[in-house]
Amino acid sequence: MSASSKNLKHGSFRVWMMAARIPTLPAAIAPVIVGTAMAHYMYSFDLVITVLAMFGAITIQIGANMANDFSDFRKGADNAERIGPIRVTQQGLLSEKEILVGASISFGVSTLIGLYFFYIVGWPILVIGALSLLAAVTYTGGPWPFGYNGLGDLFVFIFFGLIAVCATFYVQVQTINIEILLLSIPIACLVTAILIVNNIRDIETDRRSKKYTLAVYFGLTFAKCEYIVLLVVAYITPLVLIFFGILPLLTLIFFLSFPLCIKPVIAVLYRQNGPSLNSALKGTALVHLSFAILISVGLFW
Repeated sequence: MSASSKNLKHGSFRVWMMAARIPTLPAAIAPVIVGTAMAHYMYSFDLVITVLAMFGAITIQIGANMANDFSDFRKGADNAERIGPIRVTQQGLLSEKEILVGASISFGVSTLIGLYFFYIVGWPILVIGALSLLAAVTYTGGPWPFGYNGLGDLFVFIFFGLIAVCATFYVQVQTINIEILLLSIPIACLVTAILIVNNIRDIETDRRSKKYTLAVYFGLTFAKCEYIVLLVVAYITPLVLIFFGILPLLTLIFFLSFPLCIKPVIAVLYRQNGPSLNSALKGTALVHLSFAILISVGLFW
């Protein structure tokens, strides 16, 4: 057990909050905000559906985090050399059985919400929900986990970006269009950028534990370039959508989030140590959430 975890009590509320990885939850919240805002701008939205969609997204995220904690511990990716936040299974703060129960409860709640959406909007949302749950479990678990075979970035881009935004829009208005798909691209880019910072920070421990992220496959320079490209695409896409009249001019306020990119970019490009990259991870998550909130304000105005 590390020094930072010695004062933590096994199975305590604080430990369970750490297992849920509360700082990661804005990554689940942001797509719901944007999908709801676009539904309001183009059609209408229902507040109850929004709250349920938010809760469903959060519980899937928590379940995925706990499943990831279990699988990474089993596969040796979470070990004493790791420089990121405490992982509760690896530190012995929760047993493998406890973390699996926690994941099952979280997935169970999200499933119940998904069944309600199936009842009100039909089978497509059931398929999306089932695929999302399967992907969350097999991201680091199962015989061929996405996250260990270079597909983690694509998985996050699709499920925590494109699908998360479009599914929220769909449960509100029962349709999907090109406008919401295009708007989901910057959200997908920014949530993937969060993962890339994590992969850059863990590149050496991932390599030793045979967790083959794209950063491990193609190296540090590639990962840095990928990070910058995703940020550039995220900020250019809304400008294109505004130019073609898909988004209103007021959504330009999303650019107020741009200065928040400066510190994470400097850390990723020039400061390759654990504390600075942990700070960059939080900073990129803040960019993601701020971007989503600001562009949604422009859509609600």
